[in-house]
Amino acid sequence: MPGVVIVGAQWGDEGKGKVVDLLAEQADLVIRFQGGNNAGHTIVREGETFKFHLIPSGILYPGKLCAIGNGVVVDPVVLTQEIDELRRRRVDLRGLRISANAHLIMPYHKLLDQEGEAKLGKLQIGTTRRGIGPCYADKAARLGIRMQDLLDENILRKKIYAAMEPKRLMLRPYAKSPELDLHTMTEEYRTHGHRLEQFIADTPPIAWRALDEGGLVVFEGAQGALLDIDHGTYPFVTSSNTVAAAAGPGAGVGPGALDEVWGIAKAYTTRVGAGPFPTELEGPLGDQIRESGGEFGTTTGRARRTGWLDLVALKYAARINGLTGLVVTKLDVLTGIDPLHIGVRYLGPEGATFDDFPYHQSIVHRVHGDYVELPGWHEDIRGCRSVDELPANAQAYLDYIAESLGVPVVMIGVGPGREQMIWTEAAEPLRPAAA
Repeated sequence: MPGVVIVGAQWGDEGKGKVVDLLAEQADLVIRFQGGNNAGHTIVREGETFKFHLIPSGILYPGKLCAIGNGVVVDPVVLTQEIDELRRRRVDLRGLRISANAHLIMPYHKLLDQEGEAKLGKLQIGTTRRGIGPCYADKAARLGIRMQDLLDENILRKKIYAAMEPKRLMLRPYAKSPELDLHTMTEEYRTHGHRLEQFIADTPPIAWRALDEGGLVVFEGAQGALLDIDHGTYPFVTSSNTVAAAAGPGAGVGPGALDEVWGIAKAYTTRVGAGPFPTELEGPLGDQIRESGGEFGTTTGRARRTGWLDLVALKYAARINGLTGLVVTKLDVLTGIDPLHIGVRYLGPEGATFDDFPYHQSIVHRVHGDYVELPGWHEDIRGCRSVDELPANAQAYLDYIAESLGVPVVMIGVGPGREQMIWTEAAEPLRPAAA
């Protein structure tokens, strides 16, 4: 069995958690490789809704090995709350592992994030203000505090002092804040350490063993390709590499372990926060898609911007990720919209056209979509369980996407339930026998 990477192929919120949950049933290990609690995955299982922010979605299978990799930044407050909630709901956490090398989000990271956004005013990036960026910045500056540091009070205290020292001026407005007291912070985080110690582990060897034994390892990404810090719409991006290649360093495996890369995309496009959005819909139709698709953030609750499917951006995501399969989610949301439009190129100032995603940010901010029109469908597709059961126009819509990308559609979402994910023949050998 292969190592398969699950990544977002748009601006995040594509439905990666549900796909990971489905693959996890046959997986030997699910490991998340980047991001923090600025991401969220929603799983609907037997009528119950579970919302994950840090723990991999596969944890709902009893005893399943699920790891938070070294590439993730962890807020221990959020993580312990998530663990407590899962325990309250009697979820088996025996398989949970947290990389000893994962970096910690500290109270000063969150304050710096909030302060930084406030100072930008109208130029705000639209971060979740959860300290993700400042934590990754400290990691790069070698001032980071890691999960393993929670297990040694002396090291923890020294590292907190060293990390805060160059931030004194920036933190001056919060100088009297009790949460920034060195002793208080050390004690609080030591307490988190005691609670999390049973889960802290050296996670790369866990992945190596599973791969060496021919097991299926699912590498779970967060956010989406167009939010990648190198390849996304910078500066309106997240603070980590979200593309498939980041699974290697973020989980501690070599590139040869990444056999399959599945990109997840909605049948339309959404975006949260500021930044360019060439196919954005404003007005009643955009509102209709938002309401029908429940387009509100799992972690933040923020309303998402909505628009037509953007094939220019999707082709770009397919290339930078090396997609071998495409999962199209929320196809049912488009039911009743006729005709449908798909953005196939961008139109810019002075009649300029762009078939490829522009590299220059000034251009991306000024283009808008040029569309092909496809007939819609009015049949309720939420009960469809095979491709053949879908209306002809829905099948044609999917075929157009696959042919344009040169990537096969491996799964189709027609509703929020896990039973509403249709596996296609292209999903072999990951397709369960019963699917």
